[in-house]
Amino acid sequence: MATASLSASVRTDTGKGAARKLRAAGSIPAVIYGHGREPQALTTNARETERLLQRIATSSTVIELNVNGTVSRTLIREIQRHPVMRHVMHLDFQELVAGEKVSVKVPIVYIGTPEGVRLEGGILDQVMHELHLQCDPGNIPEHIDVDVSHVKLGKPLHVSDLTLPAGVTVMDEPGATVCVVAPPKVAAEPAAEGAAEPELIRKPKGEGEK
Repeated sequence: MATASLSASVRTDTGKGAARKLRAAGSIPAVIYGHGREPQALTTNARETERLLQRIATSSTVIELNVNGTVSRTLIREIQRHPVMRHVMHLDFQELVAGEKVSVKVPIVYIGTPEGVRLEGGILDQVMHELHLQCDPGNIPEHIDVDVSHVKLGKPLHVSDLTLPAGVTVMDEPGATVCVVAPPKVAAEPAAEGAAEPELIRKPKGEGEK
């Protein structure tokens, strides 16, 4: 399980005007919610938050959120970014409860060179790049390794073919294609040199036509 730490402070002022002032002061408005607790308005330091988001898998990393000295284990559930500048405008944190399963998206790591690539010149098409999983917060995998060394040309690997860690349930459709080795692309053959130009067939003139 991947973890990271971030500090936050409780805020009392809410609304668009208060949020604009916070951003201008170098903070990001946020909220934490979860089972059995009321949503609580927070702020985080913009620079620290941006640095954190650049180095983690946000959908599957457990954030140990320190709120005025009290640490809660959380997942980032939503990141709102500016449509043009792309800086973070707002964050949603979900507090995790031991024994209560959560839904996460975990990246896929492809391992090996497919048989269809090595022996038949095919091209590996990575259709899926992450899996939708359900598990206990303490069992969230950092990634799912998928061994593709046995995949043959034209034989897709499906979700149902994957081996998952104990205690982890995949939420994607069992028949969904994870990857496939596609046939190599064949370049179009150039026209033969000196090939005759196609004959132009004209409509014969009728009587009275010039």
